[in-house]
Amino acid sequence: MNFDENEPQAVRDQRFTAERARLRAFRRSEPVDVQPAHFGAGIVAVVLVLLGWFGKFAALGVVGGIFLLWFAVALVWVHADGDRGGHALRRAYRGAFGWADTL
Repeated sequence: MNFDENEPQAVRDQRFTAERARLRAFRRSEPVDVQPAHFGAGIVAVVLVLLGWFGKFAALGVVGGIFLLWFAVALVWVHADGDRGGHALRRAYRGAFGWADTL
């Protein structure tokens, strides 16, 4: 989104709206790669199992709650973006656990 300080506000708003709509359509049409998210969810599952195994139930609740909240926020964000159905779940899953792609 380029910014031209001399263009009228109405023209700028119209251009920004069109660009946001184009990007939203691109996000909806693009397939979501969830393979890195599977790896991230696996790491979280192993950490939660280890916390439970060693009797750290308070830490288990905190860590599990954080990741549950993280996924819920990602799902709300994707839903607010206008995405629905399975594609929305895949985008939220990738948003919550896709951090493992950087490992």
